[in-house]
Amino acid sequence: MTLRWSRKSLFYGLIYASSVTLIYELTDLEFTLPWEPISVIGIAVAFYLGFKNNSSYDRTWEARKIWGAIVNDSRTFATAILTLLKSNPTEEVVKTQKELVRRHLAWLVALKFVLRKKRTWEHDEDPTKLGFAPLFCEDFKEGLDREILQYISADEYAVYKTKSNIPSQLLKKQAVSIQTLEAVGLISDFKQVWLHQIIGKLYDNQGMCERIKNFPLPRQYASTALWMNYVFCALIPFGLLNIFETSSVLHIWLTIPFSGLIIWVFFLMDRIGDYSENPFEAAYNDVPISSITRAIEIDLREMIGDEQIPEPYPVENGFLM
Repeated sequence: MTLRWSRKSLFYGLIYASSVTLIYELTDLEFTLPWEPISVIGIAVAFYLGFKNNSSYDRTWEARKIWGAIVNDSRTFATAILTLLKSNPTEEVVKTQKELVRRHLAWLVALKFVLRKKRTWEHDEDPTKLGFAPLFCEDFKEGLDREILQYISADEYAVYKTKSNIPSQLLKKQAVSIQTLEAVGLISDFKQVWLHQIIGKLYDNQGMCERIKNFPLPRQYASTALWMNYVFCALIPFGLLNIFETSSVLHIWLTIPFSGLIIWVFFLMDRIGDYSENPFEAAYNDVPISSITRAIEIDLREMIGDEQIPEPYPVENGFLM
């Protein structure tokens, strides 16, 4: 699977090494280079790639922790809404409870789609054409409208569609609804403050996701590592020719596979870091926010007694969306 994902760098590395080796053999030009200075460049490139990959991993892991907090805060919010209202559970109270929980699910769906929108610095894969997760792709093609209208009315959604940040508007509406609950005496002042604190946590989670989404890994770290990698890999065959030329029989064969292997390893490391920089772009290595959202939907809809609860996204071809 990894080889298929990074086969281009191996393929081009072998072609490049073969060209250099064949020219060396056919022309008898002495253009070999000592391996020692090349290895020094390789060490510098490895350190730089290591820093880039660590920074990229930190962004991905932070994104996963944020969505872990969203899971916990969503369950806390729904449980509070369903258990902390005063009076008997009249039909009107139950309707209000379900409305608040459903609007929270609308916020989750809207946030998911906001984070899936492409930025110019992200990879250009089309989420609707990802072959490793066909069920996810089928749902994604339907778009935000179909998913969010499961949880809020068309009139309410029409108001949000005129705004630039739908998730923020949904949380604002939740805060207004909680204020109304206190005004009509369904919750106490203390419970109102506590529920507002949960809304504040959800705003914090959304803001942290937007910070990662809207600010790329600085280009001086991302791009410079790539160009340093090109320089180092371009020198590899010239250094290996000098090492393997001690055997007039084997050096033409050993230079090619070893050069291709080293080039592949370094470009694979760069590619892993490159695809970890943006954890919300709906690619192979992103945070599975669609599956997390679906899991929260299942939990909360079961809490309010909904019917026709969707199934979780399965693990398909080794990937979870």
